[in-house]
Amino acid sequence: MKSDKKVTVWILTLVRVIIGWHFLYEGIVKLFNQAWSSASFLMESKWLLSGFFHWLAGDSTTLFIVDILNTWGLIIIGLCLFVGVFTRIAGVFGVMLLILYYIASPPFVYSSLPSTSHFYIINYNLIEAFILAGLASLPAGYLWSIQRLFLFYYTKRREERFPVPDNQQKQTEFGTTRRELIKNLAVIPVFGTVFFGMLRKRGWLSFEEKNLAARVDAISSASLISAKKIDIKELKGRVPAGKIKDLEISRLIVGGNLISGFAHARDLIYVSSWMKAYFTDEKVIETLWLCEACGINTAILRTDENTIRILNAYRKRGGKIRWLAQTYPKGQDITNIKSAIDNGAIGAFVMGNIADLVVRDNRIEDLAMPIEYIRSQGIIAGTAGHSMSVPEACIANNINVDFFMKTFHSDKYWSSTPVDPADPYLPEQGNGHNQSHDNLWCMGELAVTDFFRNNSTPWIAYKILAAGAIRPEDGIRHAFSSGADFACIGMFDFQIIENANIAYNALKSDLGRERNWYA
Repeated sequence: MKSDKKVTVWILTLVRVIIGWHFLYEGIVKLFNQAWSSASFLMESKWLLSGFFHWLAGDSTTLFIVDILNTWGLIIIGLCLFVGVFTRIAGVFGVMLLILYYIASPPFVYSSLPSTSHFYIINYNLIEAFILAGLASLPAGYLWSIQRLFLFYYTKRREERFPVPDNQQKQTEFGTTRRELIKNLAVIPVFGTVFFGMLRKRGWLSFEEKNLAARVDAISSASLISAKKIDIKELKGRVPAGKIKDLEISRLIVGGNLISGFAHARDLIYVSSWMKAYFTDEKVIETLWLCEACGINTAILRTDENTIRILNAYRKRGGKIRWLAQTYPKGQDITNIKSAIDNGAIGAFVMGNIADLVVRDNRIEDLAMPIEYIRSQGIIAGTAGHSMSVPEACIANNINVDFFMKTFHSDKYWSSTPVDPADPYLPEQGNGHNQSHDNLWCMGELAVTDFFRNNSTPWIAYKILAAGAIRPEDGIRHAFSSGADFACIGMFDFQIIENANIAYNALKSDLGRERNWYA
């Protein structure tokens, strides 16, 4: 029976050391990787306390504190378990940390992912939490450890000072031979030697570099490592907001072409397929969460079944980003607009291509009627347009809109195609898009600036980067300094923080704009 107990003690000691090593490794990796942040993990939370986790990720100061606590919590818990000091306290805090990981990323939410770390109910977080709870329930010094070694010497010294009578058997809880010292220390160097040998061979950052190269999104066990190159700590401030009527809308709005898998990539016809593969449902939801964390509270998205399905899933998880719907009325058929309203759009507008053609063909009623219907439903209404003839037709025909969307960018980039200065969207000029390459969307920036300088309708500028031909720091500042009240940009998740910072800096600086803010 005594030998069985020793075997049990050895096995439980080994289990404690392995779990401690796991925690310690994860903490050290995060400590020496300056790019690591728990932001994406927190924003992907979809279960209990998801709103709390999203709030933690949404504030840069709070997130900084969370990252510090997480990193050093893993290191301290791991070190205590690894060498065997304060093991009961470390076990309790380890259980608490693992349960938080489990709640933030439960396996039944991610069960469709091809990850060996997630099963339908049980995952490594829960398994380690149960094991740690069991270890924490053991008496202090039960397992071999430095703590047990200290207790042994304390007991030995106490007995030397206060001898036990010869006729009474000496009882020590922690053993009485020198072999105890060997047992307590034997398990420590095994994993430590491996660890420091790896460090000497590869260097501190090689572990994280390997993880980044692997591009693994799944979260396993005590790990919060995410291979996404996203760090919310770099956010300089939340994007300022303006108002259209009573709705507060961020000055920077995320566009939906990329999310829907549409790319203006000229003759690279495979790019849209790539983007549809990249923007899975989870990636779209993650992108929207990241926008929220940066203060971008509005998205301009298409009105179709795919968009509505993803938005519904996003809202069930607590997502609050507002949907400004791009709609496609067909003459007097406004079924598409009704679908947007029924599914929670805060506003809707007629798509630019449709409005261009309606005005070109002098079918003004097909523009006025949808806008009037949208307004009658109590949400903001507007129209987009590539041609200046669209907003001009609205003014000339007394079509009341709450906002205009107008393409706007300079032609100061190398791939801009020389075109006749006449507006190619006018009736006599043809079909517009076929007149030039598809990164030229604004045929006369001065005419646009002049129109809005004398118009008090809120203006959302879009295509401001000419389909990626213009640098964001140039295009965003140019839009705001020229009079735009809002700027809409299609963004990948890894571009959001940078663009939010550019907009924040521009809006906090002296833009030298001549037009008043009308939102």
